[in-house]
Amino acid sequence: MTDSAPDTPLPPLDAGLDPRLLEILVCPVTHGPLEYDRAAGELISRKASLAYPVRDGVPIMLPEEAREL
Repeated sequence: MTDSAPDTPLPPLDAGLDPRLLEILVCPVTHGPLEYDRAAGELISRKASLAYPVRDGVPIMLPEEAREL
């Protein structure tokens, strides 16, 4: 039995943030979609008016860590 070729990893958005995360992450407050602001290094929830930081490629999805927009 042979293994099939491994999935090809997608290129990171920045510092290790996997673009597939945007497909599954939602705002913990509204459960709505998030937008990635590459320049600020934040995930934006327009519905909640919050920006969640991304530190070392890891989204910090805690409302108390988010900044208000």
